[in-house]
Amino acid sequence: MTRLSVPVQSSVLENLRAGDKVLVSGTLYSARDQAHSRLLKETELPFDFQGAAIYYVGPTPAKEGQIIGASGPTSSYRMDELAVPLMERGVKVMIGKGDRSESFRQAMVRHEAVYLLATGGAGALLASRIKERKLLLYEDLGPEAVYEMRVEDFPCFVAYDVHGGSIFKGGKQP
Repeated sequence: MTRLSVPVQSSVLENLRAGDKVLVSGTLYSARDQAHSRLLKETELPFDFQGAAIYYVGPTPAKEGQIIGASGPTSSYRMDELAVPLMERGVKVMIGKGDRSESFRQAMVRHEAVYLLATGGAGALLASRIKERKLLLYEDLGPEAVYEMRVEDFPCFVAYDVHGGSIFKGGKQP
């Protein structure tokens, strides 16, 4: 089990391999399809993309006394084309579920970024790892707005590593 603090430097990601279990702590930014489209049009943002981690999530409404509702990952392939320009601006970690396109995986290698899997169906567990949440952008998108979330020991697996390894192509890579 590897502990990963975000934001992160590329040199830290070099040690991760497809199939590794990781516990992520630090800041995640939530963003899905519509938020990605809007982010690409922004010239100034209230956060720095350098070393940033984006979590593809649209949480359920929080119950009274909760920080956030169930927060399971969404299918990530829809963000493939939209994610590449964000990597060009410094994003290093993306968290979601499911396989991605070959062109996306190649872009991750070029930009020394990783794609992590969070377990689908484990939204309540994942929500328990989110310790703070603050609305940043696009309130009109509701649960798909961009939020800054502080997480502790957020459990993931490395799906694609910076070396081109893929958990979807033969499991753990050397």
